[in-house]
Amino acid sequence: MQLGDARSGKLADNIVAFCRALRRAGVPIHSDRIALAQSSALLVGLNRKDDLAAALEIVLISQEQDRTVFAQMFDAFFRNPDLAHRLLGQMLPQGQERAKIKPSQRARVHEALKPVSSAKKGNAQKEQEIELDAAMSASQAIRLHHADFQTLNASEYALVEKLARNIQLALPKVQSRRTQTGARGHLVNWSRAIRHKSRHGGELLQLPFLKRREQPLPLLILIDISGSMERYARLMMAFLHQSTRHAPRSVFAFGTQLTDLTPSFRRVDTDSMLLNASERIGDFAGGTRLGQSLKELRIQYRRQLKGRRTLVLLISDGLDTGLVSELSQELIWLKRHCRKLMWLNPLLRFDGYAPLASGARILHQHADAMLAIHNLSRLEELAKAIKSLLKSD
Repeated sequence: MQLGDARSGKLADNIVAFCRALRRAGVPIHSDRIALAQSSALLVGLNRKDDLAAALEIVLISQEQDRTVFAQMFDAFFRNPDLAHRLLGQMLPQGQERAKIKPSQRARVHEALKPVSSAKKGNAQKEQEIELDAAMSASQAIRLHHADFQTLNASEYALVEKLARNIQLALPKVQSRRTQTGARGHLVNWSRAIRHKSRHGGELLQLPFLKRREQPLPLLILIDISGSMERYARLMMAFLHQSTRHAPRSVFAFGTQLTDLTPSFRRVDTDSMLLNASERIGDFAGGTRLGQSLKELRIQYRRQLKGRRTLVLLISDGLDTGLVSELSQELIWLKRHCRKLMWLNPLLRFDGYAPLASGARILHQHADAMLAIHNLSRLEELAKAIKSLLKSD
């Protein structure tokens, strides 16, 4: 099963697949609205297609400019009920009976109905088109560089994901507990000084010192793979897989449960890593229970925190559905056993953002630093933010 797999034969899964297609078209839809759409469909029933469309539009669409996109998407998606049964990941079906898209449909719907990726041989031409898109104009490159991941269409998202893999993350080195001899240091190396003295007739010509060795910054990466983070989770995994490959790292995905992705991140190829991570994650695009996931981390994987030298990167929008008391207690434990906790939150892109949700409020209290990660320019600022955070020790 791939990330975002819609399983066949169920109304709820077909509605989830339809909502994901809308999201790929740029319509902002979160997991709570998807759940409300499923409840609405059960209430109105399937006897009249127009009633179902009206019920889904009421709960899914909040902006006037998205109504046309919804109408066109609904007509194309539900033209053949067997289409939804062949969904794979975030792709719409590729079979003998494809939905015919009218020429009058807008580009957002057309792009959203295209597959994002495929492992079939016939995709060589599409891969070439993506490579050609890299030679875009300066204005297009700047627009994609600052575009919110949530607003990208299918082809733009695929291109931005490839661009994210090339972003370099120059992580600083930190001092370890082990020492080595140097010209300067905080302690005198008396054993070496005595040996040096015996070789020169009892005279001490040079005073050797001990200094701490430098080592790569150890990382603990926690990635929220809930429904509201669906567009960001895959892209952040692709970015961090390449940018942190030289650092000691432990990677976990959390939703309603905790999933260890460290074995997946050991793979050299990013596409292979994403495929293996998809197979490991069983709760993709579900709810978020960060407190319960941190409790599982504390019980089963506490050795992944190396003393108090580990930097924790927590990637989440803070829309937690678990117990507030449990989340607060586990965050206190995490802060006690790590060096710094950095919260990477895509919702920080909004001016005047306030952590009103209970989970976000607790995270805001315990995080040492926060950074928005909604576009490529923000990802490039991550290394600078980490250096600034470590200097505040």
